[in-house]
Amino acid sequence: MVAWLAGRLLQSFVVLAVMSFVIYAMIGLMPGDPVDIMIAADPRLAPEDAARLRALYGLDLPIGERYLNWLGTALSGDLGYSLTYNRPVLEILLPRLANTLLLLVIAALLAISVAVTAGIVAALRPRGIVDAAINLACFAGISVPPFWLALVLIIVFAVTLGWLPAGGMGEAGAPWSERAAYLVLPVATLTAASLAAYTRLARSAMIEALRQDWIRTARAKGAGPARVVAFHALRNAMLPLVTIIALDFGTLFSGALITETMFGWLGMGKLIYDSILGNDFNTALVALLFATGVVLVANVLADIAYAALDPRISYRPQEAAR
Repeated sequence: MVAWLAGRLLQSFVVLAVMSFVIYAMIGLMPGDPVDIMIAADPRLAPEDAARLRALYGLDLPIGERYLNWLGTALSGDLGYSLTYNRPVLEILLPRLANTLLLLVIAALLAISVAVTAGIVAALRPRGIVDAAINLACFAGISVPPFWLALVLIIVFAVTLGWLPAGGMGEAGAPWSERAAYLVLPVATLTAASLAAYTRLARSAMIEALRQDWIRTARAKGAGPARVVAFHALRNAMLPLVTIIALDFGTLFSGALITETMFGWLGMGKLIYDSILGNDFNTALVALLFATGVVLVANVLADIAYAALDPRISYRPQEAAR
């Protein structure tokens, strides 16, 4: 297990290194640079001064050499400064990352809990009235764009009823009991974005698992309906769902950009959006790399979950070869 985990982490570092170059190249080839922002702020800046500034910051070098210079600085722990906030990038990024992970974890746990429960209920009586109602709700959920749902939630619960705040995160020093109200609408939007797909997958996986021969064997041995569902069918049905959740984590991260922008939630998505619009390329680069790292960690955790759900899956070389 340790050797496998070390190999997976090495693969993740390789992917992260490749993505760092791809993201750096894409951002570096975008029109405009920090010196152009200085010229726009001070039109009296002479072309000779602009050229000296580009040489000072290494902006006149080829993209490959600029990337190697940035990589060496980043590996030493210096991720640079944000032009927008005039602070070190890491000081801005870590609180934003924590805010986004808070949204994603709560939304994912709610979506998985509701989806698995609804999928089990639908699979136990397929083609029934409850199954038809769940399928109809899933099709409706898949068809609703997240930004439209966010607008509807704001209009209904914030503007019309006045029950919840329309956006923001509350006062910085306020206790979480008071700031929890600001989580409700963005979490509901993110949960709805993945709930329908998870429910459909859980339903189909449960129906397939309940048709297997070992389910009939468990029933013949006297296992009750609850034990058959919870300990035999559900663990095997969760395997494809875990795969989709891990792959969907990147989609949730991109969906968080829309949700955070709609609700003014200070997370990674909004930080990346504001940084690109403000030509704060250094902040956008590091934030995108952190987002990539979170997705890679989610995939490693999914592989570990496979072994926990199915005892037949082993990452020990001597057992895997049998």
